[in-house]
Amino acid sequence: MISVNDFKTGLTIEVDNGIWRVLEFQHVKPGKGAAFVRSKLRNLRTGAIQEKTFRAGEKVGKAQIDNRRMQYLYASGDSHVFMDTETYDQTELPEANLSHELKFLKENMEVHIQSYQGETLGVELPNTVTLEVTETEPGIKGDTAQGATKAATVETGYTLNVPLFVNQGDLLIINTTDGSYVSRG
Repeated sequence: MISVNDFKTGLTIEVDNGIWRVLEFQHVKPGKGAAFVRSKLRNLRTGAIQEKTFRAGEKVGKAQIDNRRMQYLYASGDSHVFMDTETYDQTELPEANLSHELKFLKENMEVHIQSYQGETLGVELPNTVTLEVTETEPGIKGDTAQGATKAATVETGYTLNVPLFVNQGDLLIINTTDGSYVSRG
């Protein structure tokens, strides 16, 4: 058991028969009434995000998540195959569990597969990935209004807004949390 006063971003907990990851938290001490902790949690089974408030000092179960390093191999119908880099065991995950991650996954990429008591929960991507631009409009010389952007599609099929100087064939570093452009690779 862990106190909600000890919350940290990234901590995994058991609440209401679910496995949750703490995305954000805030300790609130109102002038009148008891202190509480306001948190934003992601359900690791469904991917749903929920805001939840706990009384200060309340205890919740700490969930021990196992992370195995695996390599993404290929898509097979409605599932995707990953291989353990040490034992060469293969694991298939349904496409429905990977809706966000598929925007950034490319073959032979190494990721961490999360499991809880033998149940596979999902894929943890690195914070950033480098992907090649496959399609974008050329930037127009002189069109340099501050903060101007254009759409670009990368090799995985994901489309994001990038600065005007990005061209087809460029490598981009993309933040996997929100899918935003970080820099050229």
